[in-house]
Amino acid sequence: MKLTLTQFVSLDGVVQGPGGPNEDTSDGFTRGGWVVPYADEAMGRLVSGWFGSADAFLLGRRTYEIFAAHWPLISDPNDIVAVRLNGRPKYVASGRLKTPSWQGTSVLSGDVVTEVAALKERKGRELQMHGSGGLAQTLLREGLVDELRLLTFPVVLGGGRRLFPEGSPPRALRLTGTESTPTGVVVQVYEPAGELTTGSFELS
Repeated sequence: MKLTLTQFVSLDGVVQGPGGPNEDTSDGFTRGGWVVPYADEAMGRLVSGWFGSADAFLLGRRTYEIFAAHWPLISDPNDIVAVRLNGRPKYVASGRLKTPSWQGTSVLSGDVVTEVAALKERKGRELQMHGSGGLAQTLLREGLVDELRLLTFPVVLGGGRRLFPEGSPPRALRLTGTESTPTGVVVQVYEPAGELTTGSFELS
């Protein structure tokens, strides 16, 4: 399976607490919920289309718990996000979660890099990761993400956890798709493009 990562990100690179003020207040973050004013029908159609290609999901513990508190309650057969999340295997990377109640959940409690690499060897279309910032940083650093889907929102948060923190390995990406929504969200799809290369505008 191809590992895809979908992330909501601010203009200054923050991915923390997009969905609500209490979603993630770690390190004193107080600006949660910054995605909500920009979520429109166009964004919903786009994200739902991606969910339609999912054969399995990979989530960090915090994101998993947020999803598990909501999506099992949605039984609408026309809601593709609910149908996929409730009906496809879910893998959660956690050393603390022991007995998940959401049907179809398996806990990855060992070396996450090794276990995710093994999941990618299974047959299927996409192993999808949504949010899960800490896990995403680890898998990006290890070069395991095959496609990065960034939804960049027209906000500057001035602080918070970033997708690519200081010290991230330098790498090149190739843009494979882009579009925007009426509310100003810019959607960019990237795939890995090898090592970073540099040049110079200096006259020789």
